[in-house]
Amino acid sequence: MGKAGCLAPVAGALLLASVVLTPAATQEKVDVALVLAVDVSRSMSQDELRIQREGYAAAIASPQVVQAIGEGAYRRIAVMLFEWANDTHAQEIVGWTIIESQADADRVAATLLATHSVGQRRTSISGAIDHGAGLLETVPFEADRRVIDISGDGPNNQGMPVTEARDAAIAKGITINGLPMITSGGVGQRFHIEDLDRYYTKCVIGGPGSFVVPVNDWDQFAEVVRRKLVLEIGSADDPAPRVVPAQFVLEETYDCLIGEKIWQMRGWQFDDFNP
Repeated sequence: MGKAGCLAPVAGALLLASVVLTPAATQEKVDVALVLAVDVSRSMSQDELRIQREGYAAAIASPQVVQAIGEGAYRRIAVMLFEWANDTHAQEIVGWTIIESQADADRVAATLLATHSVGQRRTSISGAIDHGAGLLETVPFEADRRVIDISGDGPNNQGMPVTEARDAAIAKGITINGLPMITSGGVGQRFHIEDLDRYYTKCVIGGPGSFVVPVNDWDQFAEVVRRKLVLEIGSADDPAPRVVPAQFVLEETYDCLIGEKIWQMRGWQFDDFNP
């Protein structure tokens, strides 16, 4: 009995060690860890913010997206969604969640529809990329691919240069895809650029398989997001050429500081607005 009494603490310690070590050793595997970074800068109206929320909810819960998830190696993905504006605003709407069934997708959609977006000042794509990269560095799942899917209706005009944030994320093995919203109207129209899709291609996206899918009209928003999610979930192959570091291209260069320059020229007119 004395021996048993002496061995009990040791056995207890071994049991405790196994409990502590098990989660790290059996971390759940997913096909992709996907961060959805959604622009809520004040250049968008309340109606546009509503359409955006509803569009993401409809896309995530669509049968096509659920089917794409089911065709992966592990038949599950990890997703989280946050809304961003300036480089200090990143509000989590959906925390890291596993989707492997229609019921899972429906629950994420319901979470998105349970509240509404609130517009915030300025536009820091770089801040959103930096925040998304941090989330992927600590994702609680083992993912074959790590992706930031970033939407926006204008160029970066605050925070670090967008190319610095992009290149830092790519160096960590993260892919950045873009959803530029080339829509007209809204109080922030003076800060928009006509070739936002090209800006995203040259300055924002990067990494293996990176691509841009533009939104040209709010009526098509949900469908565009759905198609984009299917591409991100269903294949690691390149749907578009990769982006090399900023300005290091064979064709004519693109001014990736165009948003900051527009703000310097026009921002003083909107001191109370700050898109």
